[in-house]
Amino acid sequence: MTAIRQKLSTTDDLLLRPGYILLPEGPRAGMAVVIRAGKFHRVDTAQAITRDYPELAPTDLPGHLLMPGFVDTHTHLTQSLGKALVFGEPSEIFRRIWVPLEGSLDERMVYLSAKLAALECLRGGFTTAVDAGTRSQGHIGALVRAAREVGLRSVVGFICNDLGGAAHIPEPDVILQQAEEHLSTFGSDPLIHPSLAISIPEAASDAMLKAVSDTAAAAGVVFQTHVNEHLVAVERSLVARGRRPIEHLDHLGALGPQVLLAHSTLVTPHELNLLRKTDTAVAYNPVASLWKGNAVAPALHMAALGIRFGLGTDGTRADGFRLMDAAEGLQRAGIGLATGDSSCGGGSLWLDRATSGAANVAGLSAVTGSIAEGLAADFLLVDLDRPEFTPSHDLMWELVRYGNRDQIDAVFTGGRLRLWQGWPIDWDARALLAEIRGDAAAVIAAAPIQRIHPLSETHRGLGHYQ
Repeated sequence: MTAIRQKLSTTDDLLLRPGYILLPEGPRAGMAVVIRAGKFHRVDTAQAITRDYPELAPTDLPGHLLMPGFVDTHTHLTQSLGKALVFGEPSEIFRRIWVPLEGSLDERMVYLSAKLAALECLRGGFTTAVDAGTRSQGHIGALVRAAREVGLRSVVGFICNDLGGAAHIPEPDVILQQAEEHLSTFGSDPLIHPSLAISIPEAASDAMLKAVSDTAAAAGVVFQTHVNEHLVAVERSLVARGRRPIEHLDHLGALGPQVLLAHSTLVTPHELNLLRKTDTAVAYNPVASLWKGNAVAPALHMAALGIRFGLGTDGTRADGFRLMDAAEGLQRAGIGLATGDSSCGGGSLWLDRATSGAANVAGLSAVTGSIAEGLAADFLLVDLDRPEFTPSHDLMWELVRYGNRDQIDAVFTGGRLRLWQGWPIDWDARALLAEIRGDAAAVIAAAPIQRIHPLSETHRGLGHYQ
């Protein structure tokens, strides 16, 4: 395996002949790829590629699957220092934990948090992550630098709140000017893709919601916001505006194909029709629903209606395989068992919404998400020589239900090997972990966090509220 790693570490052209390649039409044996200048230059039969590229020494990987990297359609790279602080907490943890924590981070801690989160993403097979924007004051550059150094393709949101929910709230005209600067600064970056964001609709005026959505549409980038996740937020919107959040965005003309709505768990049939009519996309975050106790997005209904959605972690657990399993499992528990639907979309649906379908809602279909000529060489080499895949009868279902991140041998983005068997090949990840362990406690102690649920160590075996 050391020899294979050395071959894969080259910056020259690569000719890879894996046992299987996961193509848009499904897994195929007898195929090969040529990687050149960071992209899939050729995808064809192994016989044709070997014949046409005699100057390239092939790397044979008979026990591996070459598949697209996962795309996390919703995460928060600057929340990694909090992690288990939110376990057992009631709804709207962003108000008591995430906003206070992120708002207290200085530039160095934003960098360290984002670098840790980006490493976790790659370890879990995510070659791309859609970041909803840091609430720290003016440190988005540190987040970008961390993601770029780790090699994580990132859609980075610039938060445009003008009514609160961030460490600093400039005047509306300044926000829009900074948003334009964000779009122009990263517009041609090979790994960083700009986006605009508003934390939740109530954190922005109607004028700002409309302006940011229109600006994103004009620039061809994604506008992100969290909607219809918590009942209290839906009720506040009804009281303040007379409409539910998705209904209000539609009323403003702020929905559309440029919009990516995180969660959308509490949606009415009318709101589903609004999403379908406007071609608005959704980030389905199943693990977040499990961990936070809010409702589950009706993803199967969305698929049946043609509503675009992709899978997201919401910063919960960076494991693309377990994310797919949770996505299918929650739909089965919430819909399939009650209706006798034994398929619940099948393995192909969840693989699609974790890769190419996720790239679509992230605005990156022309960049990544599939093994196809001209797209970025963002891919995984998954070890199939494992008991979990033996014998193999339906690889797509098996990836959803049996796959795990420890089966990923190699992670590539932009044609470069970034991780080998879970660890970076060109920087010291353990030094990063040691640095964070040394500083995290003081950072958490200084942040004005309010926890409701007691830590397990102080209430071991007692249960909640005893």
